[in-house]
Order: sequence, then C-alpha cells, then structure tokens
Amino acid sequence: MAQSSKPVNPGLGETARLLRIATYASVATALILIAGKLAAWLASGSVSVLASLVDSLMDAAASVLNLIAVRLSLMPADSEHRFGHGKAESLAGLGQSAFIAGSAVFLVLHAVDRLLHPRALEAVTAALGVMVFATVATVVLLLVQRHVIRRTASLAIRADSLHYATDLLTNVTVIAALLLAQLGWQSLDPIFAMLVAAYILYSAVRIALAAIHTLMDRELSEEVRGQIRDVALRHPQVRGLHGLRTRQSGQTPIVQLHLEFDASLSLAAAHEAADQVENAIREALPGADVIAHQDVAPPGVRTTSGA
Repeated sequence: MAQSSKPVNPGLGETARLLRIATYASVATALILIAGKLAAWLASGSVSVLASLVDSLMDAAASVLNLIAVRLSLMPADSEHRFGHGKAESLAGLGQSAFIAGSAVFLVLHAVDRLLHPRALEAVTAALGVMVFATVATVVLLLVQRHVIRRTASLAIRADSLHYATDLLTNVTVIAALLLAQLGWQSLDPIFAMLVAAYILYSAVRIALAAIHTLMDRELSEEVRGQIRDVALRHPQVRGLHGLRTRQSGQTPIVQLHLEFDASLSLAAAHEAADQVENAIREALPGADVIAHQDVAPPGVRTTSGA
C-alpha cells in the first residue's frame, strides 16, 4: 500500500505496545457496544438500531481478527518467513472487508423486509440513550486508534479504524432515524438503515483495495522514494543510483537499490560506503529492510533513475 505520509516511527518495541493497546481497546469497545445495542434493538425493534448492532458485530469479529493478525505480524523473521510476518496485517484487512460487505448485504435484505412489512417502534427514548453512549465510546476509541496510526502507520489498525468511523456515522444516522420516529416518521427507519448499508459496502471496498495494494507489493509513495534517493545521493562517494524498488510488509518498509561508484574505488571501500548508505536509509525509515548493491558508475554521468 502506498503511504501518503511518513509515519513517526517510535521503534519496534514501542510500536508493538501501541498496536496491542489499540487492538485490546477495539475488542473491549466492540463487546460493550454489542451488549448495549442488542438491548436497544430488542426493546425498540428499530431496523436502524439493528443496522448499528450488525455493524458492531462485524467490528468485533474484525477486531478479534486484527488482534490475532497484529500478534502474528510482530513475530520476528524465521527460516520460513525471511521477510517477517508483516503481511498478516494485510490478510486481516482483506478478511475484514469480506465481513463488512456481508453485513451490508444482510442489512439491505432486512431493511427491504421492514419496508414491505412495517412495524411500529417501541422504547425509542431508551434506544436513543444507548446510541448516544455508543457514539461517545466510539469517538474515544477512534482518538486512540488515530494516535496509533500516526505513530505506526499500521494497515490493520487503519482498517479497524475505518470500521469504527463507519460505526460512528451509523450511530449518528440511527440517532437521526430514532428522533424522526418520535416525530411520527417511522417509515424512514429502514431507509436510513439502507443508507448505512451502502456506506458500509463502500468502506469494505476501500479496505480491500488497501490490503490488495500491499499484498501486491505496491511501491511506497513517491515522497518516500524521493527521500530514499536524497539520502543515498548525499553520500560523497555515491555517483548515482538506479533500480530502486520499494514495498511495505506490515511495519517494515523494504528497500532495494543499486548504488553507482567510481571504477577506481576498491571493492572494500564501495562496500563500506554502501553499508553507510543503508544505515542512513534506516535512520530515515526506522525498521526498514535495506539492501544496496554496488555498481560501477558510467564515466562522467551522475544517475538518479529509480527505475
């Protein structure tokens, strides 16, 4: 997945701690919201509340999946996974998109049934109280997740945050539907539920595309690639570079490039300079896996090609 901006990388130990906090908070919030929304739906019979309940059920399933994926992605590289286990995050994101899409279809079917067979809502005031509480709890969780995303750029947490951003919109929509129901517009309840379902499906597509980009080894953003070029060419012995290739695996940016040196430079000196460039790139991209190959520069030409 191409990153739109460079994360403030706090180091692998701190990253692991932040990811665990975000995943545990997500699971706990989902379970609390499910209990409250289930009670509100049983009391009111509102399809909009059911839509929010289903959304929270999907959030809980996705959050548990995230919890497992993050723990797996933080495992160090081994003999069978030399690049680590970072893509477990992307697989989790892909699985989450399937959960979310399925919930959207379920909501549409239930809303259509309610349009065909109308039913009066009950205990609307109690349902409103539950939805306001759910909205506040979701806002608090989103603030925690956004902080973790800024610090780690985790795809799994970003996908989970999209769920809860959707949940926040769902909650506001449900509150509006319940308020309108109190004013006598109960027929709008299933229509609002269908609007929520449409947005849930849109979110599922976004999450799936982000996960697919990472699994397909999409290049990092041009901003990050430009930063890598600048760092490499800053070394006084580097005459140029080519063959720059980048990708993201979980929390690990992977960088491969060819550095060009004067033909008169000894192999040992070129190797030492390449090591220095690799270390400089790791300082710019903490946690990066960097491999720099040494080549002879064309006479009199300074190359900066990233192809």
